[in-house]
Amino acid sequence: MKKKSEGTPLCLTFTADEPILLRDLLNQNELSKRAITAIKYSGGRIAVNSVERTVRWMLSAGDEVTVEFPPEQLADGLIAEPGYLAVLYEDEALLVIDKPAGQGTIPSRNQPSGTLANVVAGKYERDGHQATVHVVTRLDTDTSGVVCIAKNRHIHHLLSSQMQQTGIDRRYRALVSGILDGDDYRIEEPIGRKDGSIIERTVRPDGQYARTDVRVTGRYSLKGELFTAVELQLHTGRTHQIRVHMAHAGHPLLGDDLYGGPCALLSRQALHCARVSFIHPTERHQVTFQSSLPDDLAELLAAASLHQEE
Repeated sequence: MKKKSEGTPLCLTFTADEPILLRDLLNQNELSKRAITAIKYSGGRIAVNSVERTVRWMLSAGDEVTVEFPPEQLADGLIAEPGYLAVLYEDEALLVIDKPAGQGTIPSRNQPSGTLANVVAGKYERDGHQATVHVVTRLDTDTSGVVCIAKNRHIHHLLSSQMQQTGIDRRYRALVSGILDGDDYRIEEPIGRKDGSIIERTVRPDGQYARTDVRVTGRYSLKGELFTAVELQLHTGRTHQIRVHMAHAGHPLLGDDLYGGPCALLSRQALHCARVSFIHPTERHQVTFQSSLPDDLAELLAAASLHQEE
Protein backbone atom coordinates (compact mmCIF):
# COMPACT_ATOMS: atom_id res chain seq x y z
CA MET A 1 0.00 0.00 0.00
CA LYS A 2 1.34 3.46 -0.83
CA LYS A 3 0.10 7.00 -0.49
CA LYS A 4 -0.29 9.63 -3.14
CA SER A 5 -0.35 13.35 -2.56
CA GLU A 6 -2.90 14.27 -5.21
CA GLY A 7 -6.66 14.04 -4.85
CA THR A 8 -8.84 14.63 -1.82
CA PRO A 9 -7.59 14.52 1.80
CA LEU A 10 -6.10 11.04 1.53
CA CYS A 11 -5.36 8.85 -1.48
CA LEU A 12 -4.26 5.20 -1.08
CA THR A 13 -3.01 2.82 -3.74
CA PHE A 14 -3.12 -1.01 -3.63
CA THR A 15 -1.70 -3.55 -6.09
CA ALA A 16 -3.55 -6.78 -6.81
CA ASP A 17 -1.39 -9.89 -6.37
CA GLU A 18 -3.82 -12.19 -8.17
CA PRO A 19 -7.20 -12.05 -9.97
CA ILE A 20 -9.75 -10.85 -7.42
CA LEU A 21 -12.92 -8.79 -7.24
CA LEU A 22 -12.24 -5.12 -6.54
CA ARG A 23 -14.70 -5.30 -3.63
CA ASP A 24 -12.74 -8.17 -2.07
CA LEU A 25 -9.42 -6.32 -2.36
CA LEU A 26 -10.97 -3.30 -0.65
CA ASN A 27 -12.31 -5.53 2.12
CA GLN A 28 -8.87 -7.09 2.58
CA ASN A 29 -7.53 -3.60 3.12
CA GLU A 30 -10.23 -2.90 5.74
CA LEU A 31 -12.32 -0.43 3.79
CA SER A 32 -15.72 -0.68 5.44
CA LYS A 33 -19.01 -0.69 3.55
CA ARG A 34 -19.67 2.72 5.08
CA ALA A 35 -16.38 4.06 3.71
CA ILE A 36 -17.05 2.63 0.25
CA THR A 37 -20.56 4.13 0.22
CA ALA A 38 -19.14 7.53 1.22
CA ILE A 39 -16.56 7.31 -1.57
CA LYS A 40 -19.28 6.46 -4.09
CA TYR A 41 -21.78 9.16 -3.15
CA SER A 42 -19.79 11.95 -1.45
CA GLY A 43 -17.10 12.92 -3.89
CA GLY A 44 -14.52 10.16 -3.67
CA ARG A 45 -13.26 7.87 -6.41
CA ILE A 46 -12.08 4.28 -6.89
CA ALA A 47 -10.00 3.68 -10.01
CA VAL A 48 -8.20 0.71 -11.56
CA ASN A 49 -5.16 1.69 -13.62
CA SER A 50 -6.48 5.30 -13.56
CA VAL A 51 -9.94 4.31 -14.87
CA GLU A 52 -12.90 4.64 -12.49
CA ARG A 53 -14.51 1.26 -11.76
CA THR A 54 -17.29 -0.21 -9.62
CA VAL A 55 -16.55 -2.64 -6.79
CA ARG A 56 -17.77 -5.51 -9.02
CA TRP A 57 -14.80 -5.09 -11.37
CA MET A 58 -12.56 -8.19 -11.67
CA LEU A 59 -8.93 -7.30 -11.10
CA SER A 60 -5.95 -8.96 -12.74
CA ALA A 61 -2.60 -9.53 -11.07
CA GLY A 62 -0.60 -6.31 -11.13
CA ASP A 63 -3.59 -3.98 -11.46
CA GLU A 64 -3.17 -0.76 -9.48
CA VAL A 65 -6.17 0.35 -7.46
CA THR A 66 -6.38 3.96 -6.31
CA VAL A 67 -8.83 5.07 -3.62
CA GLU A 68 -9.51 8.78 -3.24
CA PHE A 69 -11.46 9.59 -0.08
CA PRO A 70 -14.14 12.28 -0.15
CA PRO A 71 -13.68 15.56 1.72
CA GLU A 72 -15.25 15.74 5.19
CA GLN A 73 -17.09 18.48 7.02
CA LEU A 74 -16.14 19.61 10.52
CA ALA A 75 -18.18 17.95 13.24
CA ASP A 76 -21.12 19.96 14.52
CA GLY A 77 -20.02 22.49 17.13
CA LEU A 78 -16.32 22.27 16.23
CA ILE A 79 -15.00 25.71 15.28
CA ALA A 80 -11.63 26.18 13.59
CA GLU A 81 -9.40 28.45 15.69
CA PRO A 82 -5.81 29.73 15.49
CA GLY A 83 -3.27 28.55 18.00
CA TYR A 84 0.05 26.85 18.55
CA LEU A 85 0.53 23.11 18.07
CA ALA A 86 3.66 21.23 19.16
CA VAL A 87 3.70 18.81 16.22
CA LEU A 88 5.70 15.64 16.88
CA TYR A 89 4.91 14.03 13.52
CA GLU A 90 2.71 14.53 10.48
CA ASP A 91 2.05 12.72 7.23
CA GLU A 92 -1.02 12.29 5.02
CA ALA A 93 -2.60 9.84 7.46
CA LEU A 94 -1.51 10.98 10.93
CA LEU A 95 -1.00 14.08 13.04
CA VAL A 96 0.72 13.59 16.40
CA ILE A 97 0.73 16.43 18.91
CA ASP A 98 2.49 17.06 22.23
CA LYS A 99 -0.45 18.47 24.23
CA PRO A 100 0.20 20.80 27.16
CA ALA A 101 -1.57 20.42 30.49
CA GLY A 102 -4.60 22.65 30.84
CA GLN A 103 -5.84 22.27 27.26
CA GLY A 104 -8.87 20.11 26.57
CA THR A 105 -8.62 17.57 23.79
CA ILE A 106 -12.11 18.16 22.38
CA PRO A 107 -14.72 20.86 23.09
CA SER A 108 -16.95 20.34 26.11
CA ARG A 109 -19.51 22.30 28.09
CA ASN A 110 -16.76 23.64 30.35
CA GLN A 111 -14.28 24.29 27.54
CA PRO A 112 -16.19 24.98 24.30
CA SER A 113 -13.21 26.57 22.56
CA GLY A 114 -9.43 26.67 22.70
CA THR A 115 -9.18 22.89 22.75
CA LEU A 116 -6.66 20.86 20.80
CA ALA A 117 -9.38 19.89 18.31
CA ASN A 118 -10.25 23.56 17.69
CA VAL A 119 -6.63 24.40 16.92
CA VAL A 120 -6.14 21.30 14.76
CA ALA A 121 -9.27 22.31 12.80
CA GLY A 122 -7.65 25.70 12.29
CA LYS A 123 -4.50 24.04 10.97
CA TYR A 124 -6.58 21.90 8.59
CA GLU A 125 -8.31 25.03 7.33
CA ARG A 126 -4.97 26.75 6.63
CA ASP A 127 -3.57 23.62 5.00
CA GLY A 128 -6.64 23.07 2.82
CA HIS A 129 -7.23 19.67 4.41
CA GLN A 130 -10.97 18.96 4.27
CA ALA A 131 -11.64 16.72 7.25
CA THR A 132 -12.95 16.80 10.76
CA VAL A 133 -10.70 16.02 13.74
CA HIS A 134 -10.50 12.31 14.59
CA VAL A 135 -8.80 11.92 17.97
CA VAL A 136 -7.43 8.40 18.48
CA THR A 137 -5.70 8.72 21.87
CA ARG A 138 -7.51 11.31 23.96
CA LEU A 139 -6.06 12.86 27.12
CA ASP A 140 -7.79 14.59 30.04
CA THR A 141 -7.49 18.38 30.13
CA ASP A 142 -4.82 18.41 32.83
CA THR A 143 -2.86 15.45 31.42
CA SER A 144 0.02 16.38 29.14
CA GLY A 145 1.75 14.44 26.38
CA VAL A 146 1.26 12.53 23.15
CA VAL A 147 -2.08 12.74 21.33
CA CYS A 148 -2.55 10.86 18.05
CA ILE A 149 -5.04 12.17 15.48
CA ALA A 150 -6.23 10.36 12.35
CA LYS A 151 -6.60 12.62 9.33
CA ASN A 152 -9.72 10.99 7.91
CA ARG A 153 -12.48 8.53 8.86
CA HIS A 154 -10.81 5.53 7.26
CA ILE A 155 -7.53 6.02 9.14
CA HIS A 156 -9.54 6.46 12.36
CA HIS A 157 -11.33 3.20 11.61
CA LEU A 158 -8.03 1.36 11.04
CA LEU A 159 -6.50 2.64 14.28
CA SER A 160 -9.66 1.94 16.28
CA SER A 161 -9.63 -1.63 14.95
CA GLN A 162 -5.97 -1.97 15.86
CA MET A 163 -6.68 -0.69 19.36
CA GLN A 164 -9.41 -3.31 19.83
CA GLN A 165 -7.51 -6.22 18.25
CA THR A 166 -3.85 -5.85 19.23
CA GLY A 167 -3.80 -2.66 21.25
CA ILE A 168 -1.96 0.63 20.98
CA ASP A 169 0.98 0.75 23.38
CA ARG A 170 0.56 3.78 25.66
CA ARG A 171 3.13 4.56 28.35
CA TYR A 172 2.62 7.24 31.00
CA ARG A 173 4.71 8.83 33.70
CA ALA A 174 3.09 9.94 36.95
CA LEU A 175 3.83 11.12 40.47
CA VAL A 176 1.64 9.45 43.07
CA SER A 177 1.20 10.25 46.74
CA GLY A 178 2.93 8.14 49.35
CA ILE A 179 5.63 5.52 49.04
CA LEU A 180 4.90 2.33 47.09
CA ASP A 181 6.58 -0.69 48.65
CA GLY A 182 7.14 -2.97 45.68
CA ASP A 183 8.61 -2.06 42.31
CA ASP A 184 6.11 -3.68 39.93
CA TYR A 185 2.33 -3.89 40.13
CA ARG A 186 -0.52 -5.09 37.97
CA ILE A 187 -3.84 -3.46 38.77
CA GLU A 188 -6.86 -5.30 37.32
CA GLU A 189 -10.00 -3.68 38.67
CA PRO A 190 -13.25 -2.95 36.79
CA ILE A 191 -14.12 0.73 36.36
CA GLY A 192 -17.53 2.34 36.05
CA ARG A 193 -19.26 5.64 36.60
CA LYS A 194 -19.60 6.69 40.24
CA ASP A 195 -23.21 6.85 41.38
CA GLY A 196 -24.53 10.41 41.34
CA SER A 197 -21.69 11.80 39.20
CA ILE A 198 -21.42 12.42 35.46
CA ILE A 199 -17.65 12.92 35.67
CA GLU A 200 -16.14 10.78 38.38
CA ARG A 201 -15.33 7.08 37.90
CA THR A 202 -14.69 4.41 40.49
CA VAL A 203 -13.75 0.76 40.86
CA ARG A 204 -16.98 -1.24 41.03
CA PRO A 205 -17.89 -4.92 40.44
CA ASP A 206 -20.25 -4.11 37.56
CA GLY A 207 -17.71 -1.86 35.81
CA GLN A 208 -15.72 -2.56 32.64
CA TYR A 209 -12.54 -4.62 32.80
CA ALA A 210 -9.45 -2.44 33.17
CA ARG A 211 -5.76 -3.26 33.52
CA THR A 212 -2.87 -0.94 34.37
CA ASP A 213 0.74 -2.08 34.82
CA VAL A 214 2.84 0.04 37.20
CA ARG A 215 6.62 0.21 37.59
CA VAL A 216 8.30 2.34 40.26
CA THR A 217 11.15 4.58 39.02
CA GLY A 218 11.90 6.54 42.20
CA ARG A 219 10.75 7.48 45.68
CA TYR A 220 10.96 11.10 46.86
CA SER A 221 10.23 13.64 49.56
CA LEU A 222 9.68 17.39 49.23
CA LYS A 223 8.40 19.90 51.77
CA GLY A 224 7.22 17.12 54.03
CA GLU A 225 5.34 15.32 51.25
CA LEU A 226 6.29 11.78 50.24
CA PHE A 227 5.62 10.63 46.70
CA THR A 228 6.60 7.96 44.17
CA ALA A 229 7.47 8.35 40.50
CA VAL A 230 6.01 5.60 38.35
CA GLU A 231 5.78 4.49 34.74
CA LEU A 232 2.46 3.01 33.70
CA GLN A 233 1.26 0.97 30.75
CA LEU A 234 -2.40 0.97 29.80
CA HIS A 235 -3.85 -2.29 28.52
CA THR A 236 -7.37 -0.86 28.36
CA GLY A 237 -8.63 2.68 27.83
CA ARG A 238 -11.27 3.43 30.45
CA THR A 239 -12.08 7.03 31.35
CA HIS A 240 -9.71 8.28 34.09
CA GLN A 241 -8.24 4.75 34.27
CA ILE A 242 -4.83 5.59 35.75
CA ARG A 243 -6.28 8.14 38.16
CA VAL A 244 -8.96 5.71 39.38
CA HIS A 245 -6.63 2.73 39.69
CA MET A 246 -3.97 4.61 41.62
CA ALA A 247 -6.54 6.19 43.94
CA HIS A 248 -8.06 2.74 44.53
CA ALA A 249 -4.58 1.45 45.41
CA GLY A 250 -4.31 4.17 48.06
CA HIS A 251 -1.86 6.32 46.08
CA PRO A 252 -3.78 9.01 44.17
CA LEU A 253 -1.86 11.25 41.78
CA LEU A 254 -0.31 14.43 43.12
CA GLY A 255 -2.56 17.37 42.29
CA ASP A 256 -5.58 15.21 41.49
CA ASP A 257 -8.16 16.71 43.82
CA LEU A 258 -11.03 14.84 42.08
CA TYR A 259 -9.64 11.53 43.32
CA GLY A 260 -8.17 12.64 46.63
CA GLY A 261 -4.66 13.52 45.56
CA PRO A 262 -2.74 16.12 47.66
CA CYS A 263 -2.37 19.52 45.97
CA ALA A 264 0.37 21.16 48.05
CA LEU A 265 3.08 20.47 45.47
CA LEU A 266 1.12 20.64 42.22
CA SER A 267 -2.12 22.19 41.03
CA ARG A 268 -2.88 19.64 38.28
CA GLN A 269 -2.78 15.86 38.21
CA ALA A 270 0.82 14.70 37.79
CA LEU A 271 0.21 12.60 34.70
CA HIS A 272 2.02 12.68 31.36
CA CYS A 273 1.64 10.48 28.28
CA ALA A 274 5.29 9.87 27.43
CA ARG A 275 5.05 7.38 24.57
CA VAL A 276 2.55 5.98 22.07
CA SER A 277 3.47 3.11 19.74
CA PHE A 278 1.46 1.26 17.08
CA ILE A 279 1.53 -0.10 13.52
CA HIS A 280 1.22 2.74 11.02
CA PRO A 281 -2.20 2.29 9.37
CA THR A 282 -0.97 2.69 5.79
CA GLU A 283 2.77 2.02 5.93
CA ARG A 284 2.32 -1.15 8.05
CA HIS A 285 5.44 -0.69 10.17
CA GLN A 286 5.87 0.13 13.85
CA VAL A 287 5.93 3.82 14.74
CA THR A 288 6.70 5.30 18.14
CA PHE A 289 6.14 8.87 19.30
CA GLN A 290 7.64 10.25 22.50
CA SER A 291 7.27 13.35 24.66
CA SER A 292 9.69 14.59 27.32
CA LEU A 293 8.48 15.22 30.85
CA PRO A 294 7.00 18.76 31.00
CA ASP A 295 8.68 21.50 32.99
CA ASP A 296 6.35 21.46 36.00
CA LEU A 297 6.89 17.76 36.67
CA ALA A 298 10.60 17.85 35.84
CA GLU A 299 11.17 20.82 38.16
CA LEU A 300 9.28 19.12 40.97
CA LEU A 301 11.47 16.03 40.66
CA ALA A 302 14.63 18.14 40.48
CA ALA A 303 13.70 19.94 43.71
CA ALA A 304 12.85 16.72 45.61
CA SER A 305 15.19 14.53 47.63
CA LEU A 306 15.39 10.76 47.30
CA HIS A 307 13.37 9.13 50.03
CA GLN A 308 15.48 7.16 52.48
CA GLU A 309 13.81 4.09 53.92
CA GLU A 310 13.80 4.07 57.70
